[in-house]
Amino acid sequence: MAQHRTEQHPTPNSLWQSGWYRFANRVESPHFGPRPQGAHIDLVVLHSISLPPGVYGGPQVVNFLTGQGLDDSHPYFKDIQGLKVSAHFFIRRHGELIQLVSCDERAWHAGVSNYRGRADCNDDSIGIELEGLEGQTFEPEQYETLNALCASIGEHYPIAHVAGHEHIAPERKNDPGAGFDWPGFKRSSGWKSHFFPKIT
Repeated sequence: MAQHRTEQHPTPNSLWQSGWYRFANRVESPHFGPRPQGAHIDLVVLHSISLPPGVYGGPQVVNFLTGQGLDDSHPYFKDIQGLKVSAHFFIRRHGELIQLVSCDERAWHAGVSNYRGRADCNDDSIGIELEGLEGQTFEPEQYETLNALCASIGEHYPIAHVAGHEHIAPERKNDPGAGFDWPGFKRSSGWKSHFFPKIT
């Protein structure tokens, strides 16, 4: 059975090719699947991640999101070893953008979730991980990359909502947390206010 693709078809010189963004470093994850037939990709979900928590710059996050496994250098790794998790994008502290899953496919970032009256947000969302720790702040370079990425996503997909993991799974998750500048992101994104969680 053919997998569902977004209804928009990029031209040969487009920024997008089969859901892959031209300006991202491509590191493919095996942790994905097809979106449900007719999925309406209208939600961007923001996350934060660092491995081990609060440690930045190493290979562990990409290794984790691509199923390469984690070493035994930190006790925390034992708790997440073997989990199959992914996101479409990962933005490092200095602004580097890595894409792990085609946006036409279903990445595994949201978990049990519900937003804008729909459950299972993996089905119709694009997940972006920011290197950081929930509750702490993020770097200007990360916001620059995020703004450029979201602008391109919004031109290619029918985005109408953006939320944090904390908004789609409030009883389980707290990321990206209080350190994320929602008002600033709202201003710089150019997206309308109703795209955003009401708390902002």
